[in-house]
Amino acid sequence: MPEPQPPCTLLGILDDGWAGLTDAAREHLGAADVVIGAGRTLALVRPHLRDGVTVHDMGGALGKVPGWIEAARAQGLSSAVLATGDPLCHGIAAFLMGKLGRDAVTIVPAPSTLQLAFARLKRPWQDYRIASCHSADAGEWDAWAPGATPAHGLYPLVRAVAEHPRIAAFTSPANGPDRIARALLAAGYDTDIRLSVAACLAQADEALFADLSLAAAAAQRFPDPNVVLIERSGTEHSGQERRALFGFEDADYIQRQPEKGLITKLEARAVSLAKLGLQRDSMVWDIGAGSGSVGLEASRLASRGHVWAIEKNPDDAANARTNARRLKATNYTLLEGKAPAGLDTWPDPDAVFIGGSGGELAQLITLVLDRLKPDGRLVMNFVTFENLATATATLAAAGAPWEVTQLQASRSQPILDMHRLAAQNPIWIVTARKPQENA
Repeated sequence: MPEPQPPCTLLGILDDGWAGLTDAAREHLGAADVVIGAGRTLALVRPHLRDGVTVHDMGGALGKVPGWIEAARAQGLSSAVLATGDPLCHGIAAFLMGKLGRDAVTIVPAPSTLQLAFARLKRPWQDYRIASCHSADAGEWDAWAPGATPAHGLYPLVRAVAEHPRIAAFTSPANGPDRIARALLAAGYDTDIRLSVAACLAQADEALFADLSLAAAAAQRFPDPNVVLIERSGTEHSGQERRALFGFEDADYIQRQPEKGLITKLEARAVSLAKLGLQRDSMVWDIGAGSGSVGLEASRLASRGHVWAIEKNPDDAANARTNARRLKATNYTLLEGKAPAGLDTWPDPDAVFIGGSGGELAQLITLVLDRLKPDGRLVMNFVTFENLATATATLAAAGAPWEVTQLQASRSQPILDMHRLAAQNPIWIVTARKPQENA
């Protein structure tokens, strides 16, 4: 029976180096035949390593680490990997266990740098959401116009801020607190957010920067390494934050005046959003966005998904961008152009809303049915017989199941000292599903 291979010990360490290690951690490190770590971390412990130890610097070579460990284990050698703080909290542990298996790794954590930051800033941390932008240079948030996509390195952090009033974030030299502050400013946040930065923790030059405004943090460079706490205040009393998920009044949206803008009225918007069958992580297309009302409310319902919108009229597109900023819709990306141009760059959708087709209705329906994910839904609004006939004929030819809802709503209006009902234009709401391949 072959001898079991020795496990790799994943050791958490802070910038106070050897002095901050527990006796158990020192024992693991002292017994290691192979030690792996970033150059800065290795320098903290190198004087305490025994003679003959093989040392690997993993700076810029993370992909080689599993191979170094497997080679050591194959030779019956013990290995130790140095990681900052708690390797299980946005650290290297998940990566190594994914490559080597859980049984190949023993984990000896140190306190997380976030835990130290909370202690230094005297913040109870049980209500904070932990996030990270400790990755490659993400670029400035406003490099995407008019909305960053999920591919942006800061996207998960900005979306976390949208969903949680308190965030604790790991940073990187490129994606530091100043860039985070500029991203939040670009996303529409301002005085409602304060940033606190803890830098060079457990070092002689440790520094704290508490309760900075976004403007102040955006204009300042901070020592590395650092972590940041993002705190959004006033959520209990802010009218902006207490908005309903959907169903805003038509007048809440900036639109072309008088009555020339393209906006789906509240009643039709509510039914159309219901017909889309959105889930929290839905990927949504909004074709013919107009002032953005349907897509922006969809972005609130699909808060962990994303909405891609397109609008060909420059004035309406400008209004949609303004409305997106007012709603802090950071999971909404608007393309100014005429569909179907540009749709080939979007990911396959779970749901598609067509509010305007620019004369390309049949082509758009065919394209959408091809791109929809299984069980995806297509919802369209029409006010003319001709477009309704084109839509239903195209759907029937494609073998897509469909249904039509005719919606007629009236709103009360004052007349003298009384009220009457004023009818809105009737609208047809067409709902279709992707054809089943075996149908």
